Amino acid sequence: QVQLVESGGGLVQPGGSLRLSCAASAFVFSIYGMGWYRQAPGKQRELVAAITSGGSTNYADSVKGRFTISRDNAKNTVYLQMNSLKPEDTAVYYCRADHPWLTNYWGQGTQVTVSS
Repeated sequence: QVQLVESGGGLVQPGGSLRLSCAASAFVFSIYGMGWYRQAPGKQRELVAAITSGGSTNYADSVKGRFTISRDNAKNTVYLQMNSLKPEDTAVYYCRADHPWLTNYWGQGTQVTVSS
């Protein structure tokens, strides 16, 4: 059974840091592009950061310079290092596995709350 399991969310003060992890299982992780998305209450889900199977990355303008996406194919895990967090970063964060002609997958999400 395919699984994407996010972890690392929580409550953090403005200016703080969190590292999210997404552990994948039961599919060929290394050939998939991976992305982190987030959805705040009352807003649409948006792409935060993505990394291709080859390691190329792209970021939403709102997180450039603060967030870093990375992957470890040996551990079937993608990470999102989030620094200088702001209250507007508060959302449920989801990871997604993308492939142009194979099934795409979503994780269940992890809550990130930035508040003093």
